[in-house]
Amino acid sequence: MSGEFELCPGRRVGGEQPCFIIAEIGQNHQGDLAIAKRMIRMAKDCGADCAKFQKSELQYKFNKKALERPYTSKHSWGKTYGEHKRHLEFSHEQYRELKKYAEEIGIFFTASGMDEMAVEFLHELDVPFFKVGSGDTNNFPYLEKTAKKGRPMVISSGMQSMNTMHQVYQIVKPINPNFCFLQCTSAYPLQPEDVNLRVISAYQSAFPDIPIGYSGHETGIAISVAAVAMGAKVVERHVTLDKTWKGSDHQASLEPNELADLVKAIRTVEKALGSPVKQLLPCEMACNEKLGKSVVAKVAIPEGAVLTFDMLTVKVGEPKGFPPEAIFDLVGQKVIKNIEEDETITEQAVENPVKKMKC
Repeated sequence: MSGEFELCPGRRVGGEQPCFIIAEIGQNHQGDLAIAKRMIRMAKDCGADCAKFQKSELQYKFNKKALERPYTSKHSWGKTYGEHKRHLEFSHEQYRELKKYAEEIGIFFTASGMDEMAVEFLHELDVPFFKVGSGDTNNFPYLEKTAKKGRPMVISSGMQSMNTMHQVYQIVKPINPNFCFLQCTSAYPLQPEDVNLRVISAYQSAFPDIPIGYSGHETGIAISVAAVAMGAKVVERHVTLDKTWKGSDHQASLEPNELADLVKAIRTVEKALGSPVKQLLPCEMACNEKLGKSVVAKVAIPEGAVLTFDMLTVKVGEPKGFPPEAIFDLVGQKVIKNIEEDETITEQAVENPVKKMKC
């Protein structure tokens, strides 16, 4: 069983806790504060636990040439990549407004800190946890500085190897025990054959003391639901109000009806996972009473006879008697009353009755 920790105030993850569902708004807000608020409200209304954004301090995330390079994509919001990113980047004051709005409507708010200075701001903003995007998972100085802030961490693992994830674990664990890994493949949209859900199991074996989750970029909800069935304790999915909007993430994002369906499906699967104990359940009693079989006399058996296997058979009987699994235990038992052919073998007919109740 994975370790548990408090990811947000009053909300633990791992162990038997319900899956924590992150609605990744990212930069699908189109640089519009009103749209961002609509998306936070949508995440809340659909049942997500957290609305998440992406925060960058551009001069710390990119060098000058990266910001100055021409950006002619159909998804561009400017002539250069820097203009494009500046259009999508909210100010510190806008982030404070968004966090306040999220608190007012009752949903957790955080962001991926896309560089060290962004992490500094998010720490000042007092987000409940840090999300480490896949692009910084092998940025070990960043990881160490982020871990030292003392806030819980959710670490994606796109573009990384198992060896790197072991190094990440060894760096973060001694500094900050409250973190989890998310299996992730960094492709948009992600094809099913590249998802590799079995990595969740590999992570569970390699890192048994931390929760493991899933960050998905596929279309639809089936794969994310399967991740929960495999034990994912955190699920992150990109969300949008309209998949046709400009932006490379929209196509791999969930629209409101899909996010609502995902949340509902995850909660249904969590109920269905149930208990590992196999037993006759109260809900099965009616079926068992109607269709459950009993040991029946194959021939007439006189009082004082010792039961042999060829005297017995199994049928749906009235009244109920010994269950089929007791038939071999009945062999060698002495009967204390006459039993007619086709009559149910009951406890009252046997000298030393074996247990007949299922357990």
